[in-house]
Parts: sequence; C-alpha cells; structure tokens
Amino acid sequence: MFKMIYNIARTELQMLFYSPVAWLILVVFGVQSGMLFADMMKGMVWTQEMGYPLSAVTYRVFADPMYGGVFARMQSFLYFYIPLLTMGLVSRELSSGSIRLLYSSPITNFQIIMGKYLSMMIYGAFMMGILLLAVICGWSTIKDFDWPMVFTGLLGLYLLICAYAAIGIFMSSLTSYQIVAAIGTFAVLMILSMIGGWWQEYDFIRDVTYWLSINGRCSTFIGGLICSEDVLYFVIVVCLFLTLTIIRLNAVRQKIRFSITLGRNVGVILLACFLGYLSALPTLMVYYDATETKMNTLTPNSQEIVAKLDGKVTITTYINVLGRSNWYASPSFVKPDMERFKQYLRFKPDMKLKYVYYYDTTNNPSLDRRFPDLTLREKMVEVCKIYGLDSNKFKGPEEIREMIDLSGEGNDFVRQIVRENGEKTWLRIYDDMERFPGEPEISAAFKRLVMILPKVGVLAGHGERSYRGNKDRDYSLFANERTFRYALLNQGFDVDEVKLDREVPDDINILVISDMREWLQPEEEARLQQYIDRGGNLVVMGEPRRREVMNHLFGKFGFELVPGILVKHDTNRQADILLSYPTKEAGDIAYEFDVLYKRGYVVTTPSCSGLEQVADKGFKVTELFKSDTIGSWNELETTDFVDDTVRLNPAIGEVEKSYPTIVALSRKVGNREQKILLTGDADCISNSEFNRRVNVRTSNYTLITGSFFWLSDNEVPIDVRRPEFPDNGIYIGSVGEKVIKGIYMVIIPLLFMGLGIFIWIRRKGR
Repeated sequence: MFKMIYNIARTELQMLFYSPVAWLILVVFGVQSGMLFADMMKGMVWTQEMGYPLSAVTYRVFADPMYGGVFARMQSFLYFYIPLLTMGLVSRELSSGSIRLLYSSPITNFQIIMGKYLSMMIYGAFMMGILLLAVICGWSTIKDFDWPMVFTGLLGLYLLICAYAAIGIFMSSLTSYQIVAAIGTFAVLMILSMIGGWWQEYDFIRDVTYWLSINGRCSTFIGGLICSEDVLYFVIVVCLFLTLTIIRLNAVRQKIRFSITLGRNVGVILLACFLGYLSALPTLMVYYDATETKMNTLTPNSQEIVAKLDGKVTITTYINVLGRSNWYASPSFVKPDMERFKQYLRFKPDMKLKYVYYYDTTNNPSLDRRFPDLTLREKMVEVCKIYGLDSNKFKGPEEIREMIDLSGEGNDFVRQIVRENGEKTWLRIYDDMERFPGEPEISAAFKRLVMILPKVGVLAGHGERSYRGNKDRDYSLFANERTFRYALLNQGFDVDEVKLDREVPDDINILVISDMREWLQPEEEARLQQYIDRGGNLVVMGEPRRREVMNHLFGKFGFELVPGILVKHDTNRQADILLSYPTKEAGDIAYEFDVLYKRGYVVTTPSCSGLEQVADKGFKVTELFKSDTIGSWNELETTDFVDDTVRLNPAIGEVEKSYPTIVALSRKVGNREQKILLTGDADCISNSEFNRRVNVRTSNYTLITGSFFWLSDNEVPIDVRRPEFPDNGIYIGSVGEKVIKGIYMVIIPLLFMGLGIFIWIRRKGR
C-alpha cells in the first residue's frame, strides 16, 4: 500500500515539475520571501549603524508581525499559492477521464488521495526549503541566533500548507473544472479565516466557530509556542478534508446513495468537532515554549503566585453597555478577550471566565450628549441597535445592583476575581495605549488573594499633598486612580490616610510624607519617631518653599534641602522644570532604575531642591537621581521663571554643579532592613507630572514602580523580568545587506528558472 502511495506521489510530482506552474510558484515564493528577509536585515543594519540598541533580532526578522517579520508576512501569502497547486489534483483526472483508469486498477481511493496529498506535502517541503535558506543566512549573520523559535515557525508554516493542501484536494474532487476548484478553495479558506467572528453572540456557536477559525493558528507557532490545541487543529482539519474527499470519490466510484454519503459526511464533521472540543479543553492542553527567553510563558514569579491559588477561581467581567469601554468584551470579542488569560489558564486550567452584561449610570459624556433626553433603558436600546446587540441580554440597574455593587468602580468595564473561599479583588482596564492589564497587574491582583501585601500610609493633617484630590499638585494618580496603570492601587498596594493623633498602625509598611506646611506637634513628632525607630519605611518629599519645615524631618536622616531652586539654563523649556538623571548606582536599588539608566530616560522634578548630607546617621546612602553636571545650579534670586531669565551668581552662594535630587537610605533595625527615600521635589509624582511632555524621554511613573518595589522588599509591583535577549547584534553592514538582497533577487531566481528550463528541455528531448 505504501509503495503505491509513493508511486502516485512521484507521478504527481513529475507532472507538477514538468509544468512551468510549479517552478513559477517557487520563483515567486523565493523572490517574495527573499525581499522580505533582505528588507528586514536592511532595517537591522541601519539601526545598528545608527548606534541604536538591537534586541530580539531573530524574533524581529522572522516572527514579529508589527515589524513585518518574514514568517509573519509569508503566512498571509500562502493563501494565494496553494489553490494554484491543488486545483488540478483530482479535477484534472475527472475532466480527462483518467479517473476511470485509476478506478479500474487495484488502487483504493484512500491510496489515490494519500498519494496526491503526499506530493503536496513534498512540494510544501520544497517551499519550506526556500525559507530555510533565509534561516541559514540569518543564523550566519545574527548574533546568538534563536534556532528553536525559528524551527517552530517553520513547523507552523508547514502545517498551514498541509491544511491548505487538504482543503484544496477536497475542492478539486468536487468539480472537473480546475478554475472552479481553485475559486472554491479560495472561498473555503476565506470562510475559515472569517468564521471566527460569526455568531459570537451565541455561546455554543461561538465556541464552535472560533475553534474552526484558521486565523492565528500558525501565528502561535511563528511566535515560538507549540500548543497541542493548534497542532491537533491542523491534524483534525487535514484528516477531515481528506476523509471527505475519500467519501466523495467512494460515492462516485461505487454509486452510493446520496443519503448514505450525506450521513457519512455529517458523521465525520461531527467527529471532527468533538475532537476539536476536546483539544480546546484547558485541562488537556500541552505547551512548549521554544523561545530562548520563554517569552510566551508566565515568568517564574507569576507561576509561583498562580501555584498558590488553590481551589477554583472565577474571573467575572462586568460590561456596562452605556460605558466608554463597552465594546472591549462585547459578545463579538469574548473569545479574543479570553485569549488574554491563556497564559494563566495554562497553569490553572480550572479557572473560569464569565461575562455579565448590564446597563447603569456611568460617566460617558459623549453618550449623554448624543441622547440627552432618553432614559437609561432607552439609551441602552439605542446603543444595542448601533452595535447589533440583543437588548434583552442586558441586566437593568436594579438587577445588577442585587448581584454586586459596582458603584465604587464607576459602573464601568471591570473584572472581579473571586476565589472559592470567598476572597475577592478587582482587575481593571486603563486609560493608556494598551488599555488591558498586563502580567504585572494580573499577577498583582492574584497575589492579593494569596498573601497580605504591603500597605502604604499617606500622612495628613499638616498641609501635605492629598492622595484623593484631583488637582495638579495632588497624588490621586499615584495612589488610587483606577484608570492609571501604575497607581499603587493597581500594582498591589493598599493606600490609607495616616494621622499622628495616634500611633502609626502596625499594618502600615511604608509611610509617605510630602510637602508639609507646618511642623509636627511634640506628641506627633514622638509618634513619628517611634515609627522610625521600629524600622518603618518612609518616603519623604520636600519642596524649596517648605525648606524650613521639611529640614526638621530631613535632619533626622542627616540631610537637608539646599537653599534655592535647582535650575537648568535651557532654551527649550522653563528653567525650573528640572530633569533628573538616574545614576548607575540606582540600578542596585531597583531594576527599573537600571533600565532608565541604560536607555537614557529621565524624570521631571520641577521646582526642586538639591539634597545635601550634613551628618552621618548610620545609613547607607545611594544617590538615585541627580541634576545635570553642566549649566545647573541652585537659583537664589529669580522667582518668576516664566518671564525672567535666570543667571548664575556665585557671589550670593549659587553653585553650579550636579546636585542629588533623590537618594535612598538603608540600615539594619533589628532583623529587618529599614528603607527610606528622600526627594527634593514633591511634584515628581503629582498628577500634573504624569502628563507633562518635554522634548526628552521621561518616565516619572517608574518612580512608583521602582521605588516601591524596593520599599516593599521586592514584593510588589510584581517582578516580571525575563532574561535579556542574547541575539542583540548582527555581523554584517550595508555591503553585506546588499549582497543578501542580490542573492535573493537575482541568483536564486535564476537558479530556479535555469533548473526548470533544464528539466523542461530534457523532457522535450525524451
């Protein structure tokens, strides 16, 4: 049997390669993939020669869909190649009548179809061989080439070709016209590409159509991840269409009744759907991350957190159809939304995802302007008409309020994570480009459920900055703004107000004191000193105009605020809007600061005082951020920085030098390490500074993530670092890039054309 299949495959390949179509496809495929590869290498060469850092070069060149990676682009072009190859596999036999000769020979339909399909598999291997040339070229020119990831991508593309070929053979068996077979194949592939978005408002149909969708199946492989669901999808699709083809030929060959043939087809399709359902069960999925840095897998810290989530966990997403974010998880987008938790389902497959749709009062000015005179229900009906939704599926305000109180979340899009033991927490979306929570935010939410996380206290009662207010100088974004990704609330911290009319509560791990307008009463100072003596961590934020008051506190740690306001003579911005530069030593405190230092980022510290150590209080001192070394001094005269021009005046004590603006102190207190952060500026984490735009790269939010990571003893924010990509350079320059382009544009096409012409002439001679 196997010999017969091989003979049929060999015959098909001979016929294929004796025609110009096979060679033309290989030439076009080679030129197209070569151009993409050469363009990607040209971009890498340009980036390297311009002095910009390279990272994940292998992924960028071959897999990254955002940058036009070779494999990512080529998978969309396979759609056009395969139907041209498969359109004549069976239809040619039907139109010429040669199918009768096959029927009269001792060959089964299974052998016929498998032989023809094997020829397509071999031809697909030739196409992969062309891509392998680019891979070998990449291996020889890219530093620390990531072989496993690239081979995984090749496997995905090959499986995609095999699936397309099986579909093409089936369509070819339905007609004797090759062009009709090709168009039919295009149509089926189009349907399989689009079906994932059909009938998504119906739960059962949504699962079936989404599984049938071929979109994204190959992308997983290209990204370096092998998932059993995707492998089985291709296997099932191939077996399904080959079986349907065999049933079709048996019906023609044996004159089987239509009802029997229909029953067999339906049975095969139902079996494929059942197997697909089993393959999609999270508990049965198996994964292999082939990437060097395991970029498709949760980091070890997140895995450790998920491992502690014993018992069932349910994530319920509440979608207010009247909210600004109503479409993010509407019925049509439920399946893509679930994909955001796939990495977590990998390690906790019993986690359940639920969706609840409702309507209620919420902050959506655009909707209020559009429907100013309608009731809530009438607005809901109008919105459902716009989006084509069933208004009967949305719970009313009274019904949703009986289930859960969402008023604290603004009655907007929000998720609630609930453990089997009743513990709950929120997971939100944010007002930024990414919108959805990433691994740091999701893991921080899970960590809330398995351990007690650090609590931040904000001192009040002496004119300090408010952590609830929304003014420019306030700290609501820093502390508890639900829609700000980097707010302490969303990074795993609880924030509470602290007053010194009583002792600082024992559950306060970090105390923030900022911009005090008046000094403490003696009994308050004693309570603060008690907190310091017990080893409590602090953040002390000063301001030039509060120097006299704040120096009482800074002095407890051997520091004081330098007189004046730090300025920088710069024609591009106001002089007192100071840029503070991270030091190399800052990376020893928090890895985020190391990233800032290496990438040349700064933080804005407007109206800032310099810090000066005046006594040794037994702390280890680390300077984290400093002002510029040139053109920066402590301005003592100018107060109007908008209209006046600053000038250095050494005669009155203005000194041009680099001043520390943020320092970290640490010491041993008992069996723990006390950590204190001092800043000469209280505006750097104010609401206004997170929105300031200057002509350099700023990252003030890193003051939250980096500082509080250190202050919380590395508990939160969650450390989701991965090893750095080793493939961070290439060995060629602009000349080498041009050589590669010439090889793919000229030499390889000529070789294929020459080989094809040689075989064609040889055949003619015979």
